Amino acid sequence: MQYYSTNNPKYKVTLKEAVIRGLAPDQGLYMPENIPVLPDSFFQRLPTLTFRELGYEVMEALFGEDLNKEQIRELVDHTLVFDAPLVRVEEDMYSLELFHGPTLAFKDFGARFCSKLMSMLMEGEKRKVKVLVATSGDTGSAVANGFYKVPGVEVIILYPKGKVSELQEKQFTTLGGNIHCLEVEGVFDDCQRMVKEAFLDKELNQKMLLTSANSINIARWIPQCLYYFYAWSRLPEKHKKLAVSVPSGNFGNLGAGILAERMGLPIDVFIASTNVNKVVPDFLHGLDFKAMPSVSTISNSMDVGNPSNFYRLLALYGNDQALFREKVKGFYFDDEDTARAMRAVKEKSGYILDPHGAVGYLGLRNFLRMNPGQYVGIFLETAHPGKFKSVVDEVLGIDLELPERLQQFLKGEKKAEQIPIDYLIFREYLNKSM
Repeated sequence: MQYYSTNNPKYKVTLKEAVIRGLAPDQGLYMPENIPVLPDSFFQRLPTLTFRELGYEVMEALFGEDLNKEQIRELVDHTLVFDAPLVRVEEDMYSLELFHGPTLAFKDFGARFCSKLMSMLMEGEKRKVKVLVATSGDTGSAVANGFYKVPGVEVIILYPKGKVSELQEKQFTTLGGNIHCLEVEGVFDDCQRMVKEAFLDKELNQKMLLTSANSINIARWIPQCLYYFYAWSRLPEKHKKLAVSVPSGNFGNLGAGILAERMGLPIDVFIASTNVNKVVPDFLHGLDFKAMPSVSTISNSMDVGNPSNFYRLLALYGNDQALFREKVKGFYFDDEDTARAMRAVKEKSGYILDPHGAVGYLGLRNFLRMNPGQYVGIFLETAHPGKFKSVVDEVLGIDLELPERLQQFLKGEKKAEQIPIDYLIFREYLNKSM
């Protein structure tokens, strides 16, 4: 299969080029030329399949033209080594827990798949590939741990100083080895902008092989569709229409859900749930899409004012804005709303939400109240609440016990260089690291 740029559908590349380059030369995001629709027989069998078994079939539909069955099986087996349980929180409301992987965040799925696929595609290459990552929190830890000690790969992570939690920071700054961290004196959008400038720097790209492991890369983005299939397969109330609420920042996760729906998964409506960085909800309510400076919130991993995946979402709906607005509903919430939801859910059911899951819960709750009795809903719980312990403790008035895996990260020594918001300084760093 070929992959086209969202900025120019006539510009097409192979799977290898799409994965290794990450971003198209015209700054577009790569999209599969064709989205396969799975047969009815697959969905009839889906509730009987294991996570890995459904993974083999979905990934073969997407990558079967470029990878053999053995490679697909190896990719899926490497990726799906932990569960994604569906937990009932309230009547008609389920949490899809995506935090049971190595770094306790949903991005473990995509990062593990991406590192394995990139390693396969780079086999026999003499040059090292440099993976550039801008992170607002969880992407950095998932990618760092997914690519740690992968031969032939160097990872450079840019993150905003003082705007990720201590635990998130420790998960990627304490590894060392082939993982290098740059603490940028700015916000996430500044980090993302410098990474994009590097990808578009022709002279730099002639010297070195640069790629991305953010959700802009199809190898990070596409495999996230698997847990949507798995969630539906485990849902008891299949007789009701289904609404899925996705707490969103850069919107890759929502895009993966829409990809699953385009492949035939019966999701009736998506809910784009954000904090006050609300450019997509504004668009869904009829305004033009307009990037804005990001605002800091307690759900910091979603503090994105210019989400890269917006045009990928449009492409999934054939650039039909009316259809996009029909299938996706948008809600946004401030920190007070988020904290209030965390307290209410804890008091009502004993379930502890992280701040991002709380935003997803709120979006789903609002939608269900507007459509009483019509839907069953799933919201994505994207990270273990322990990753945001200081916020959770303060909001809930508790001392949350951290899982052993998170405690071990806190014991590590931070290794990071500080740089200003200056592309030339970042460029010089990359040149020196050759």
